[in-house]
Amino acid sequence: MNKNELIAEVATRSGLPKNAAAQAVDSVFDTISDALQKGHEVRLVGFGTFLTAHRKATEGRNPRTGEPIQIPEARVPKFRAGKGLKDQVS
Repeated sequence: MNKNELIAEVATRSGLPKNAAAQAVDSVFDTISDALQKGHEVRLVGFGTFLTAHRKATEGRNPRTGEPIQIPEARVPKFRAGKGLKDQVS
């Protein structure tokens, strides 16, 4: 499912027009992104938790040349599925 399909499904299930559903979906994504940028986690009970993790700097290899390269440290987004979501998928 891509973003447009998600918006269409939200519009159908909620009875909202597609443009209102698109604004709602975009608002949810923006709110989660803003919270992660500030270092907060977003916990949706029964669904999962969005959080950031620190990835250490490592040495990798350029796949074309085989030369070693430095991969810088970074803060990366992560998602941990909650029990409710895991049970629905299983």
